[in-house]
Amino acid sequence: MSRFNGIALQDITQEFDCDHRTAQRMMRSFEAVFRQVEIREGEDRRRRWLLPRHDPRWLQAQGIRDGELAALELAAKRAERDGAPDESQRLRGLRDRLLAAMPSSKARRTETDAEALLEAQGFATRPGPRVVPDMNTLGVLTEALRAPFTVELAYTTADGRTADRVLQPYGLLLGIRRYLVARPVQGDGKMRRFRLDRIRSARITGQSFARDPEFDLARFSAQAFGSFHSDAEYGPVVWRFSPQSAGVARQFIFHPDQEMIDEPDGSLILRFSASGHMEMAWHLYQWGDQVDVLAPDALRDMVAAHRRSDFPALP
Repeated sequence: MSRFNGIALQDITQEFDCDHRTAQRMMRSFEAVFRQVEIREGEDRRRRWLLPRHDPRWLQAQGIRDGELAALELAAKRAERDGAPDESQRLRGLRDRLLAAMPSSKARRTETDAEALLEAQGFATRPGPRVVPDMNTLGVLTEALRAPFTVELAYTTADGRTADRVLQPYGLLLGIRRYLVARPVQGDGKMRRFRLDRIRSARITGQSFARDPEFDLARFSAQAFGSFHSDAEYGPVVWRFSPQSAGVARQFIFHPDQEMIDEPDGSLILRFSASGHMEMAWHLYQWGDQVDVLAPDALRDMVAAHRRSDFPALP
């Protein structure tokens, strides 16, 4: 039912790791049980079996498992925590519709089991600092990104001046600081980052625009270690983790384009290219004196006076 083109025998052989004749016998049994199945022949001359989607009994019979419900709830909570309330609301709407299609007794049991799974995974009471997002601003930006429409912002710069800006929004970067990636309508045409906490107001102009098909948000965000980017700071970064910390460091993905090199003495060399020295310094502080900055010089000077040897644990 979830596949618009239906299921072919080749799909059965791959899914169940069986031969062609076994798949044929399985589909004959399927036809006997599900009389409403439709059998079509595609352009590739392969037979395909389809079930109509208008029959709600199939969903009621399948239901939703407690693990699946817990996964939906976890995704909604992560989206809310990471400053994506629109995605969180949509995931919870999907959850509610799935539960509404189930018999009430089974739905209540599934909800109870899912809550137990959430408690077991420690998400319900997970501690830790997080930024409180401006829900109105996020709602406007999410709607503008979906259309897409240009947005007009009242934006405060680092020196305290507030000015109106009209932007073409391309995406949101979530991190310690949250940024809107957008291209100013007036200017040099370069993509820029705008801190969400500096947006005083936002409104959709109603003016649509065509996104640049060559722009890659993932590649653009990879220019930064966290969410802050500076052309002046961008360049090669090289860290050396001590033999004592190398095992822990190997468990991390510090950057999408990272390269790790094991040294003969057990230490680990990490290489990548990015900017954002301040965010790098915040992270490096957690490692105490177990990591040396080999490059760039500016970052090495920034962390030199703050490397401690008395941390009882690594990140």
